Amino acid sequence: MADRKQAGERRTDALSRQRIVEAALEILDAHGESALTFRALAAHLQTGPGAIYHYVSNKSELLQAATEGLIRHVLEQAGRPGASPREAVREVTLAVFDALSEHPWVGGQLANEPWQSALLQIFEAVGAQLPALGVPEPEQFDAASTIVNYVLGVAGQYAAAARLAPTVSDRSSFLVEVAERWTDQHDVSEHPFIQRFAARLRDHDDREQFAAGIEILLRGLPREPQPQDSARG
Repeated sequence: MADRKQAGERRTDALSRQRIVEAALEILDAHGESALTFRALAAHLQTGPGAIYHYVSNKSELLQAATEGLIRHVLEQAGRPGASPREAVREVTLAVFDALSEHPWVGGQLANEPWQSALLQIFEAVGAQLPALGVPEPEQFDAASTIVNYVLGVAGQYAAAARLAPTVSDRSSFLVEVAERWTDQHDVSEHPFIQRFAARLRDHDDREQFAAGIEILLRGLPREPQPQDSARG
């Protein structure tokens, strides 16, 4: 009896918050958010649920910790010495896009809990580049919000796609089906724009489209008047 108790204690002592979060990430990536329960996590870690509660109080806290750790790693990897501010914004946003593509469950977390640390990390990474881009200080918050909200829109789409995973096995086939619905269900006289671009939907690249959107936002950023602008005036 004593040996069994000591073995259980050693297993509990081997746990850590980091180990629990890593195990949660494995479950989330393999099976999605609905599969993450403390019972499943305990089985994955070969321990009891009570030992996990010692480090994490509930599922919401666990999801926040997993999202925060993942986003922090993504942003750290996205930094490139010598990158211009414009390049830095591109690299940060594309790195987040790739993370959402690889870990669709993250989209739901970012979209549903805007107060969490992971989102603030993205906000800071984008906003820190705006002064060097010449964005006037009073407009920096609005500019950063616009870019981050664009990222969140994509996050929401990936979260929705993850929920459809059981019925959507292939994205290319899914896009073909959507394009056909656009063509069949909407009259060309009422939706000429949709009809023109329905065919492109079948073959478009999500990442390229996302990057194009970032370029549109960067081109539209307000800028402080430059000395040469005054000279031209």
